[in-house]
Amino acid sequence: MENNLDFNRIHRFRFDDLMILLDINSGSIHVIDQPTWDFLDYLAVNPLETAFELMLGQYGYADAVAVIDEVSELMNKGQLFTDDHELQNYQPHTEPIVKALCLHMAHDCNLRCGYCFADTGAYGGERSLMSLETGKKALDFLIQSSKHRQHIEVDFFGGEPLLNFDVCKELVAYGKEQGKLHNKIFKFTLTTNGVLLNEEVQKFLNDEGISAVLSLDGRKETNDRMRQFPNGSGSYDSILNNFLNFTNSRQHEDYYLRGTYTHHNLDFAADVAHMAELGFRELSVEPVVAPAEFDYALTDEDLAPLCREYENLARHYLACRKEGKPYNFFHFNIDLDGGPCLPKRLSGCGSGHDYLAVSPEGDLYPCHQFVGEEEYKMGTVDTGIVKPEIAKTFQEANVLSKERCMSCWARFYCSGGCHANNIRYGGDIHTPYDRGCTLQKKRIECAIYLKVKQALEG
Repeated sequence: MENNLDFNRIHRFRFDDLMILLDINSGSIHVIDQPTWDFLDYLAVNPLETAFELMLGQYGYADAVAVIDEVSELMNKGQLFTDDHELQNYQPHTEPIVKALCLHMAHDCNLRCGYCFADTGAYGGERSLMSLETGKKALDFLIQSSKHRQHIEVDFFGGEPLLNFDVCKELVAYGKEQGKLHNKIFKFTLTTNGVLLNEEVQKFLNDEGISAVLSLDGRKETNDRMRQFPNGSGSYDSILNNFLNFTNSRQHEDYYLRGTYTHHNLDFAADVAHMAELGFRELSVEPVVAPAEFDYALTDEDLAPLCREYENLARHYLACRKEGKPYNFFHFNIDLDGGPCLPKRLSGCGSGHDYLAVSPEGDLYPCHQFVGEEEYKMGTVDTGIVKPEIAKTFQEANVLSKERCMSCWARFYCSGGCHANNIRYGGDIHTPYDRGCTLQKKRIECAIYLKVKQALEG
């Protein structure tokens, strides 16, 4: 074994009882022992001969040779210190092929959440609802722009899309009708705060097989601090039974209960535990992203306790599985066997080319976080994309174009982070948002640890 190894191709970490080694380019995961850990430490800063001598002095001949043989075998199998040859021929699509739309059914909301990025639903403009005519044009645009793709997706979003429920219903019917005519299969999702999630709505969502994203921040005190009605009262008591009834009605499938944690609840694992104790099984809690002047914004000092909290959550996740009360946590879902294809690993969510947002007026934007920002308006549902240069910018903002990402061990799991967060808090689309990177890397380590534990325990 020659010591010309690039240690930027591997990542090691400890989590409780395990030492885990990741080969970054192949995605291979190895559970290692202390001698192997120490050998890699020695090898990182010494010639092979010196590393071997240090191992002899610490572990003796037999153990030292066994470690070196094992590392060499993994390298020969292409499972350790592998190169990135797969990336060398990667080229993004030359033009957008849109597969998903986020339809802003309502630029209005019946809540006034304190951290709302959408200006309490209005997105900095007039409060409005999408018309049926605009919605149909949006679906027509999607059918045409998806080209050869058969499976296409639509998310009813807001504000609160159930303020425009009748149009949502009409668009589902229209999408299915047009899908049959054009050999397309629509998948619909609806994101709601739950206030209007009554029996009629629940039945419609279930009958039509519509996925749901349900907004709840966790414990009553956590939720009600940020998710309030216009009169200042909390929403927890008004929505909890709606969510319980709905998720029970679909046997706890095809939904996510999604929350946001802030500076005020750095113990967010307790909020996830609360939702799991209530019986919810599909959970997601995201860090708030906000300017520093807001008291709920995360700070650099919050990062260490938040990383510890993800570890606490991972332990809770394991304990619940052992007790026969499992739940899924979105950020702990990771595929160690195959994972997403190369373009997905490099470019992430696909905003600006695979995925677009549509305002109530029919304007096209790279994603929901850019709606209302004139410089990011790409066209309309009538004209289609008239500023392909915006799509090209987002398309080319992949891991390969981000210098910091190319030296980061997590690049194939986070795909360079959120474009909107990078632009607003990193400085530009090619500069990752630091706090988001730190938390993402901790989530990925927790996810890998959990997969390894489950594999070892059967």
